[in-house]
Amino acid sequence: MHNYPILPTSLTGKVILVTGAGDGIGKQAALTFAGAGATVILLGRTVKKLEAVYDQIIQAGGPEPAIVPLDMKGATRSHYQAMCATIVEQFGRLDGLLQNASLLGVLSPFEHIDLDSWNDIMQVNVTAQFVMTQALMPALKRAEQASILFTSSGVGRRGKAFWGPYAVSKFATEGLAQVLADEYDGTSIRINVINPGATRTTMRSKAYPAEDASQLKTPAEIMPLYVYLMSDDSSAVNGQSLNAQ
Repeated sequence: MHNYPILPTSLTGKVILVTGAGDGIGKQAALTFAGAGATVILLGRTVKKLEAVYDQIIQAGGPEPAIVPLDMKGATRSHYQAMCATIVEQFGRLDGLLQNASLLGVLSPFEHIDLDSWNDIMQVNVTAQFVMTQALMPALKRAEQASILFTSSGVGRRGKAFWGPYAVSKFATEGLAQVLADEYDGTSIRINVINPGATRTTMRSKAYPAEDASQLKTPAEIMPLYVYLMSDDSSAVNGQSLNAQ
């Protein structure tokens, strides 16, 4: 899986939605999926960043992507339901969903955790992902083989001091994925979790400002697992929590 060959035809014909597509791992996933033949739906907060990714995909000769500017902190169920209706109208189905967007918040002692920050992190990392995934099920059910990928973290498997709400949100992500995977086992929809590991991103640099980022893998280097789990080659893989490194 970690050496899965990414070919220009690996995801041909797939329609894949990527959240947090304007930066970091989400941006790289969108570029990689498009380079493998997928039509990518770019979802994120910042239109300028999404447009830059759009331009890169077009310049590289990939299928024309779609842009969905949406702030998951404030979006409602009706926003996601309308998005699902638009996807079905324009593409007929949704073959893949990468829930990548996350808020890190401020690392702090437990006694100093700010309630507003806690609520914002839970909203983006857990609640919005639940509501969006639920709303997109009609589009995912239209695909012959649909793949949902959630993004976890090492601190979502074993709690770590000072990681507070972010760690708790990732434990919730793991649980949500397990429930869904068990519920949809044997259907055309599979659900798995990826832990990217230490990767050279802006979020990582905020968490570890003194770290030598040059020693970390780039988002591009961890993409084989992402493409594998979105491809038909992983159609029998369900309910797994996998490490990208």
